[in-house]
Amino acid sequence: MADTSDTRTPAQIEADIKRRREVLAETLDEIGVRVHPKTIVGDAKAKVIAHVDHTAGRAYVQVNRAVSEVRAQFVDEKGAPRLERVVPVALVVVGVVGLLALGARRRGH
Repeated sequence: MADTSDTRTPAQIEADIKRRREVLAETLDEIGVRVHPKTIVGDAKAKVIAHVDHTAGRAYVQVNRAVSEVRAQFVDEKGAPRLERVVPVALVVVGVVGLLALGARRRGH
């Protein structure tokens, strides 16, 4: 058996219906904005940008750490170069550049 003991006046019922329609209209408007293609594309772009920013930030930290570790191999705590490590590397670089120049010269003739 249905409960038919509603004590509201017809004006109260109409006001309640009007309020519920307004709430429903707002909800439908919000849903319309959420499913609009521009909103979906904008949300997707924002997620991609956030992911790229996060990835780039992590990459920056890793590169910075690697550079610091390499630098620590060639510079002491005071900032002075460690000649026992710099000189051999410089000689190797000069040798490689010399070999490349020699190879280019031979190919040129």
